[in-house]
Amino acid sequence: MSALITVCRDCCCGTVKKHPTVNHGHQLARIRELAARHGATVRVAECLDTCETSNVVVVQAKGSKPVWLGFVLTDAAVDDIDQWLAAGGPGVAPLPETLELHRVSPPRKHQAQ
Repeated sequence: MSALITVCRDCCCGTVKKHPTVNHGHQLARIRELAARHGATVRVAECLDTCETSNVVVVQAKGSKPVWLGFVLTDAAVDDIDQWLAAGGPGVAPLPETLELHRVSPPRKHQAQ
């Protein structure tokens, strides 16, 4: 699978100020590890303009619409992303119910992508 995983890390996402109990470095390392296992690429974005749903992760496979996930704050959420990618990910496997709970709408400027 060739997917792009964009991880927001700037003003709200990835900050101790907003999420003091989350180890953001560990989370990003785990996302990079799972991406490598599944042949995906990780990109770190400065801001995806959806601060109210931080931490935000966007998963997109070639030929499919991006899936925006918010409130990715736990190891369990990262595990769910890992399992979804193992099953085929966007455009191949349906989004699991546990990740459906994390689905958020992109801000207007990203909706056309």
